[in-house]
Amino acid sequence: MRVRVRAAVLEAFNSPFKVGHYEYEVPDDWVEVEVKAVGVCGRDVVVWRGGFRNLEPPLVLGHEVFGLHEGRPVGVFPAVVPRECISRAAGSALECPYRILGENLPGGYADRVYVPSWLLVDLPDSDFEKYAASVCGIATLMHAARVAGVGAGSRVLVTGASGGVGIHGIQYLRLLGAEVYAYTRSEEKARLIESLGVKAVTRPDFYREEGRVDAVIELVGARTINWSMRALKPGGHLVLVGNVTGENVVLERPALFVMREIHMHGSAAYDMREYRAAVRVAGTGLVKPFYRTYKLDDINKAYSDVVNGRVTGRAVLLP
Repeated sequence: MRVRVRAAVLEAFNSPFKVGHYEYEVPDDWVEVEVKAVGVCGRDVVVWRGGFRNLEPPLVLGHEVFGLHEGRPVGVFPAVVPRECISRAAGSALECPYRILGENLPGGYADRVYVPSWLLVDLPDSDFEKYAASVCGIATLMHAARVAGVGAGSRVLVTGASGGVGIHGIQYLRLLGAEVYAYTRSEEKARLIESLGVKAVTRPDFYREEGRVDAVIELVGARTINWSMRALKPGGHLVLVGNVTGENVVLERPALFVMREIHMHGSAAYDMREYRAAVRVAGTGLVKPFYRTYKLDDINKAYSDVVNGRVTGRAVLLP
């Protein structure tokens, strides 16, 4: 069926969004979700910059979608996979053919989205902004921690800790019982992080005083990965989650990587099991949400604020 939504459309990379009507085809059996809040993820910014070569405008971005389906508050799992993949114990999109909402399919920077019904997850309440701010960060760090074998007592460094994934993810790691070091360049944001019971660091060589860590969850990528590697213990685990600038990731000291026998992993988002768990954690209030809201019409202001570091946590769009 053909649908018509009001959306913020990216017509060219690195260019302002244009808000207007957008039409596209969806399968007849897909269901409608009225969007109430959608997070602006760092991945969205990479797409906006043209960092994914398989994508071409026009695009309607937005995979952190929360809203109403037939009056019921729901979140939308962003990997569109066959029903049989969701029913598996792992529910991993990596095991199946998948498309990403907001990339290969029109996403949540709109008043409505259309998805298969099996992607819908019931929310504990209707505080849509809270879920749009925090669920992706919690789920992403949940998955990255599993990849790296992080648990109670692990010493973990998280870079980009004041962003939407970082500031919610470090709170989740603390709930796990990990000893968390959170890197941010801002002294003001460091004080905010400390108020959450997490050790904030603003210097790359913090490990000279604090000691090296068991794992690094690298949310920034090329800009910080080399000093992150120096902060690891021999045999430590470095998990690359994001590369926000899209620059090539280059190892400046390959000998360090070799001689310390460092393990490097990629961490591709999260699976349905982790998404459901993150919704539950967000619903408990144990992770404090940090966000700034913008109307959909003000999306270009939101992007300017995100790109220039003026948002702590998530920018959340309200159609």
